This record gives sequence, structure tokens and C-alpha cells, in this order.
Amino acid sequence: MSLQGVNHHMTANISKMFINGKWLEQDTGETIGVMNPANGEIMYHIPRGQKADIDRAVASARDAFESQIWQTFKPETRGRILWKMADLIRRDKDSIAEMETLDTGKPLSQAKADVEAGAGYFEYYAGMADKILGETIPIASGILDFTVREPVGVTSHIVPWNYPLQIASRSTAAAIATGNTVVMKPAEDTPATALKLARLFEEAGLPKGVFNVVTGYGYEAGAALSDHPGVDHVTFTGSVETGMAVMTAAAKNITPVTLELGGKSPNIVFSDCHWDEALNTVMRSIIQNAGQTCSAGSRLLVQKDIHDRFVDALCEKMQSLVIGPGIDDCDLGPILSEKQCRKIESYIDFAKQEGVAIKTGGNRANVEGSEGGFYFQPTVLDHVAPDSRLAKEEIFGPVIAVFPFETEKEALKLANHSPYGLVAGIWTKDIGKAHRLAEKIRAGQIFINNYGAGGGIQMPFGGYKKSGFGREKGLEALRNYTQLKNVAIKTSL
Repeated sequence: MSLQGVNHHMTANISKMFINGKWLEQDTGETIGVMNPANGEIMYHIPRGQKADIDRAVASARDAFESQIWQTFKPETRGRILWKMADLIRRDKDSIAEMETLDTGKPLSQAKADVEAGAGYFEYYAGMADKILGETIPIASGILDFTVREPVGVTSHIVPWNYPLQIASRSTAAAIATGNTVVMKPAEDTPATALKLARLFEEAGLPKGVFNVVTGYGYEAGAALSDHPGVDHVTFTGSVETGMAVMTAAAKNITPVTLELGGKSPNIVFSDCHWDEALNTVMRSIIQNAGQTCSAGSRLLVQKDIHDRFVDALCEKMQSLVIGPGIDDCDLGPILSEKQCRKIESYIDFAKQEGVAIKTGGNRANVEGSEGGFYFQPTVLDHVAPDSRLAKEEIFGPVIAVFPFETEKEALKLANHSPYGLVAGIWTKDIGKAHRLAEKIRAGQIFINNYGAGGGIQMPFGGYKKSGFGREKGLEALRNYTQLKNVAIKTSL
């Protein structure tokens, strides 16, 4: 399918919100243009949803949740719909991947991996829909005490722009598997695949009102969803600043939240590492999605006796990467927007002011034929001070900060010297050393001699400190969308 054909398809099919099983425009007709980061052109428009639209969507989700249809919907039937969603996503995998690439800019092969992961989430939680179990608790003779896990009710899902399909799928599938209804607010920059999910839910036979999508800006539609009194749980992935605002808004109604707020994750490379595997994975962990990844390996801790050689080899690999439009499946696609590019440039300017060595990159990249796009060279900043902003703040671009270390103790101190605690990678052949570090690093996921484990649908994902709280993925995510009820029965009166 040509780029022009994809744009026409998207314009024709992604121009309305989905509320209570109906495709609706915003009442005033206001829209937001969605830009292709590969060339800076507007591809299509979406409704600029407002509080009134959120009110309608939440009311729809509430009515659906309390309806006789949904209350008597068998768990295995919910599971079958989620299985069907996985099949439909795979059926349309090529067109969905193109949507994701055009919206986000990421290389097509990465978008295809995201589509498979999205299908995998529906598949995984489909299998759990009829396995939400309680427990019996021994109290005393004549007392039968047990627990049941019940759905929380109406769940809201505020989805970021970097992995829109994956993140929409992972929380939606878990929420519906456990019997909840959903109101989703996708990022205004990348709404295509969230709206595609709505169409697939229609085809899969999900009752109307169970899944709703309101498009719009975060400060309007997203804010209205965060503090809505009709919402029973908020799931948010994004920046610390916005996460704080979401949490504050939800607190007004004592609404529980799950927050995944990013990271400044280290890869710790010892001199006894598996060299090629460590080198290739360190590079992939910072260039995936042009570094616009919460779990990106944005800090590189390298033992001093291999530091120079490892950094030089990393720079050589980065310099060989092909940068271009995601639809051409280059090694590195564009940054999402001009605003994000300027943010990255501001950090490079700061690095120059601090006298940090820029070993490679550090500038925008010019891509012939895509001059209006937002491209940035993969960048290595060497010998960054541990207390620098470059060491502590999320740059969200293909920029890696390097820190040499000598001892295991020093590596641990550097790894934990961060306000974040999402992911860490440890590269060594000494399994004892790896275990000691894994035990003491304050991060939600620890990878030893690998990083990411293929997305890890089954592995609980979330962070320590400012990386947020609660866990997505795996069985742990089911706790987000259920509440526990204890029942005690006196069996002899």
C-alpha cells in the first residue's frame, strides 16, 4: 500500500470518536490534525473531544457495566471475544502496522512487532478471563470464609504516543478479561490504532458501551477523564509531571490509579561480558523507537578496563545506522515532533555547556526526500557526571549517557543513583555477581545478559520511585482491575 493510499484510508476511516457503539463527531466540529513525523505533513483529523464527550463515554461505560447483558456475560465468553480480537489483529496486521508507523514514525518492522505484541496481550488475557480465583480462609469451626475478586467497574485508560497499540492493548485486554468496561483517551498525536481497536471490537461482538474511545488533547479530554467521579480506576502511562497531575485529579474522588512514568534505565557492562551480545543489545535498547521508550537503556555503565573499546565500538555501530522514514523500515525513524526534537537539542546544548564529550551524533539528521521530518542522530555522551541532569532526566531520544566504573560496589551505587527505577540490565559471566546486583538494584525489572526479553507480555512491568507504582503485564496486572471482597458465613445457627 502506498503512503498516499494509507493516508487516504486513514482519513476516510479515522475521523470520529467511538462512544456507546456509535461513531460520533465532536459537537462543535473542532478537530485536531495528526502529523506524520517522517515528513511533517498532516495526515488526517480527529475530533477535539471535551468534557461533555468524556461525560457521555463514562455514562455509556457505566450503563454497559451495570446492564443485565454484561453482568450475566460469562467469563469464558469474554475470553472468546478477546481471542477473536487477537485473531482480527493478526488478520489486519499489515495495515495496522502501517497505521502505527505513520502515526509514530517508528520503523515498520518495529511496528509489526508491536502489532504481534498487541495480539499477544489479547490472547494472554483471554486465557485468564475464567481463571480469576478467590481463596478460602480457615477461621474457626462453623465459619466458612472466602474471598472473591470482582471487577472494579468503569476503567479509564490514558495512552501515550510512543507505543499506542501495545499500551492500549495490554490494559484494555486485562480490564475486559476481568469484567470491566473501558473509556480510552489515546494520545492526540497517535490515535489511529486505538480507533482501529474499536472497529475490531465491533466485529468481535463486544456489547456496545463496553469499549469507548474519546480523542482529544490531554489537558482537555485527558484531564476530564482523570478526575471524573464516574470512573473507578485510572491507568496512565506518560511523564512524571502528567502522572502527578493525573494522580492529584483522581485523588479528589479517591479513585485508584496505576502509573507507569518512565525511567532512566542502566545497562551495566562488566569486562567479563558476552561482548557481541552486550554491544548489540545496548545499541538496540537506546535506538528502538528512536529512544522514545520508557524502558530505554539510556544510561550505560561500563567497567573502566573495557570502557574506551566498548564506547568506540558502540559509536561505530551507531554511525552505520540508516536513518529515514519508518515506512521504509530504516534502522532509525524520526522523532515524534518538532517539540520533542527541540527538547533533545536542549539536552545536547546542556551537555556542551558541561563539557561532556559527544562521541558521536548530537545533531539533527537530514534525510533526503523527507526534509520536513524530525530526525536526530543517535548520540553517545561520554563521562557524564552522576549528578548531571543528563544522568537523571529522561531525554526521550536516541541519546545514551556513559559512566565508567571500577568495582561492583561502584556500579551498584551508580545504578541506583537515579530518581527512576524501571529497568536495569546486567552483563557479566559471573552469575554470583549478577545475582548480588539484581538483589540490590531498585528497579521493577532486572535483566541479566539480556534486555527486554522480547517484550515480556507475561512479566510484570512497573517501577520503583518516580517510575510509578502498580504493575502492567502478566498476572499482576489483573489486580489493577479487580477488587477483593471477603465473605464469612456462619454454617451452624
